Amino acid sequence: MPFISKIQRQTDYRRFPSSTPIVIDNGASYFRIGWAGEPEPRVIFRNIVQRPRHKVTGETVTIVGDHDVALLKYFDCTRSGPRSAFDNNVVYQFEIMEYILDFAFDRLGADGSKIDHPILITECVCNPSQSRSKMAELLFDTYGVPSIAYGVDAVFSYKYNQHHGLCNKDGLAICPGFMTTHVIPFIDGEPEYKGCCRTNIGGYHITDYLKQLISLKYPLHMASFTWEKVEDLKMEHCYIAPDYMSEARMFQNGTKEAEDKTRSWQLPWVPPPTEEPPSEEMIAEKAARKEKAGQRLRDMAEAKRSIRINELENESHGLGFLLKQLEQVEDHDIQSFLSATGYISRKEVESALVKVKQSLLKAKGEQAEFEEKPDTERFNLLDKPDHECTPEELKLKKKQLFLKTTAEGRQRAKRKRHEEEQERERRNQQDEQRRLKNPELYKEQLRAKYNDLSEKVEQRKRLKTSKGHTNGNNNSGNVGRGERLNPEQRERMRLLTTAAFDRGKGEDTFGARDEDWQLYKLMSKDNDDDDEGPDVDQAELARLTSRLREVDPTFVPRSDNGNLQSAEAPWSRPLTEEDYRIDFGVERFRCPEILFRPNWIGIDQAGLDEMAGVSLRRLPSKDTELEERLTSSIFLTGGSSLFPGMSERLEAGVRMITPCGSPIRVVKALNPTLDAWRGASAYAASPEFPSQTFSKQDYYEKGEDIVRGYQFQYHVL
Repeated sequence: MPFISKIQRQTDYRRFPSSTPIVIDNGASYFRIGWAGEPEPRVIFRNIVQRPRHKVTGETVTIVGDHDVALLKYFDCTRSGPRSAFDNNVVYQFEIMEYILDFAFDRLGADGSKIDHPILITECVCNPSQSRSKMAELLFDTYGVPSIAYGVDAVFSYKYNQHHGLCNKDGLAICPGFMTTHVIPFIDGEPEYKGCCRTNIGGYHITDYLKQLISLKYPLHMASFTWEKVEDLKMEHCYIAPDYMSEARMFQNGTKEAEDKTRSWQLPWVPPPTEEPPSEEMIAEKAARKEKAGQRLRDMAEAKRSIRINELENESHGLGFLLKQLEQVEDHDIQSFLSATGYISRKEVESALVKVKQSLLKAKGEQAEFEEKPDTERFNLLDKPDHECTPEELKLKKKQLFLKTTAEGRQRAKRKRHEEEQERERRNQQDEQRRLKNPELYKEQLRAKYNDLSEKVEQRKRLKTSKGHTNGNNNSGNVGRGERLNPEQRERMRLLTTAAFDRGKGEDTFGARDEDWQLYKLMSKDNDDDDEGPDVDQAELARLTSRLREVDPTFVPRSDNGNLQSAEAPWSRPLTEEDYRIDFGVERFRCPEILFRPNWIGIDQAGLDEMAGVSLRRLPSKDTELEERLTSSIFLTGGSSLFPGMSERLEAGVRMITPCGSPIRVVKALNPTLDAWRGASAYAASPEFPSQTFSKQDYYEKGEDIVRGYQFQYHVL
């Protein structure tokens, strides 16, 4: 099975005799394996598995633990994410566990599939017998180990530190791990499992909470917040606040101490290239290229125009020659003469000639002169009465009437545009005269007019947005249906009600008269008068804005988008180095605080300080002296106990739930992450270890009963 990893394979596996046990600390976060009696484990890696496919060959590879991120570009990881064998702190995915054990034994140096060494493997407190049985079956059948022993990781850590004089025989071991947190009381050096308690919160939840907070705070850089990076940021920057409310209030007030406690993480940032202004030579060269391209386009257009003019002239000459020939042909022979040309009558030929001449004049740029000439013959049927016209002439008369109305409408629109242009020019001249006469007064008047008109337009937009839903006091609530309608809406409602009322009376005659259909036009008419045509105020506001920009360089127009523009303003500007800086302030102590307040993330369970009190209450004997001995030796171990301030905060929390004057002492393990493996290694090297194991033969003779009643004895350490 191909593995991908940065961990080097050990080469001294054969040096150890088969009687030397292999010690495994099977944690939910990290897997540690080594030889009994050694101070450090040989192999440490993250307890996860990923099985992507190679993008080229399609081969499935197994990635266990840490790996080189640069290698992932060769694999398709879209359908295979990191997977763990644990559910909280219990192993339940033994297929994944097999991949992890294969990799661990391979990196330890094992050559074959059989492991001829006793195994001491750690587990959680009160591990279910089914998980124990499955693990034993996996080790016995797959790897052929001779014997197995189970031990609790937190107990090994406690006994190891007790051997070094850090804690007493009676005490409380609090182990905030990766997925769960345990509290184990010790009496006379042995764990009292009846007083244990567990909370489903640990370092995983802290990392996930921190990832959520910074992703919400910096959504632009969510791709940079990988799980591994957030885990490193958590261990580097997070701490436990002695008093959470006081610490949060300090950051809220923005004191100097809060600024000192803020940490920053600078993401990679490349400054945008600065564009230098082009030189005169570059400007001249660009203008020359532009002129050359423009000239080429003009030449092409002129060539196409010449070709078009030649075609139209040839067609005009041909139609003129055809008309001359028709003058020499008798009327009854015209249709047969024109059968080969595609025309039917002389009028059709003349009409085609007129159209060709119009197109020719337009191509030559003489269309305006041609349009100004009146064509009296074009509308010769308009003065002729209808009873004197043939059916064909009636159709032609309607067509001439439509063409004449359209032409007159174009002429009126042209005159109106000309008048508006003259009026605009006259107003501009008057404005320029007033500006030259008194520039400051002119700008002040222009600004006042702009402000009044802008306020009017904004007021209209607000009313349009609220659809007139006000009751006179700018409040939209507690008004009736009639008060929310504007006059146009009330009229439309009246028409609908009247039509419905009339429809229910006797025979329905609606639509018999032409006037009835006007009701549909009134009901379908848009209620907003502003949308029926161009907004005069809006156009005038645009003109004032343009004029103010010309006469006053310091003028800044009002925002048309209101708060939306201000909210989007930071993203419309180019990003700077400060935009790529991730600041950690409140997040530094807010995330680890969930160890004491799990309800913040929806876990309705007790915190660390409450768990200590629960464990004391669960003890079989209610002895005050025993409780004082236990609280005088509170031991912290596990990866989540590495946060600064953990001991002080836990001591303050336990002091609040114990009687006044009770001795309280909180100590931390020498190495909270490795002491569990070191304690197990020291015990596996002792002569009494073989008596604590059970063999493959014992397992298959007694079945699951042997693992159900199995309990490790820790009195040797």
